[in-house]
Amino acid sequence: MDDLTYTLRQLCQRNRDGSHNTQADRMRSLSLAARQLREAGFRQMKASSLKGKHVQALLDRWQGEGLSSGTIKNRLSHLRWWAEKIGKAGILPADNTQLGVAERRYVTNISKAQELGTGLEQVTDAHVRMSLQLQAAFGLRREEAIKFQPSYANRGDHIALKGSWTKGGRERTVPVITAEQRDVLQAAHRLAGTGSLIPADKTFIQQRHVYDGQCKAAGLSNMHGLRHQYAQSRYEALTGWKAPAAGGPQRQSLTMPQRLLDTEARESISKELGHNRAGIVSAYCGR
Repeated sequence: MDDLTYTLRQLCQRNRDGSHNTQADRMRSLSLAARQLREAGFRQMKASSLKGKHVQALLDRWQGEGLSSGTIKNRLSHLRWWAEKIGKAGILPADNTQLGVAERRYVTNISKAQELGTGLEQVTDAHVRMSLQLQAAFGLRREEAIKFQPSYANRGDHIALKGSWTKGGRERTVPVITAEQRDVLQAAHRLAGTGSLIPADKTFIQQRHVYDGQCKAAGLSNMHGLRHQYAQSRYEALTGWKAPAAGGPQRQSLTMPQRLLDTEARESISKELGHNRAGIVSAYCGR
């Protein structure tokens, strides 16, 4: 365990504010922040070392990952708690809009789904191209698709994602159902062998920069939309009708049996996407 994670754990143990769930969420969030700061090149940090540049580095990463404003606001609240406990409350402004974080938006039925299309042909890096295909086939986040290790993940009828790849360190599984998914996994095996989709001569951060640069050069933006497309496709497969965001019926117009099926589908999709609650699926599928 590095010094930053260790001293943050001590800080949390000395300051048990809130419920057990709140404390657990805070510790998970701060441990993730410590790991991401280490990946960003900040070494030999302790809890007392927090500065504005560290907050900005984390914020730039979270926004680059396409996280929702709600998720970023929650993480910022944990950073504020950290700053307050070490006597540096002034590091973060009280108003999130000063950090470029918009207020939480209402869920609409406007689709944010994206497909790779011909843009994939413009991606020249084989590892980036494979990561994008994995994102589309399994609804993975960018980091998950870059760190993906096919020899570990492929379990036949599902893929298993390590906690070290995922948001919040939560392991999860995603079903392998279609021929397209199996083809993508086979291609990933051929490219990565027993390794990951990070080339042997690069770190994760370096490959993430390559990913971002390749997407920009190919005219591909907001690849988080691939998760939206995955969620909507899964919704249709599980219910038999299109998601509201894809032009399907809204929940209020469904019959009672259809509503039960809708609820079951959203719960399944939530788990596949790595979320803890089915309500967040409305951001992907509409409501």
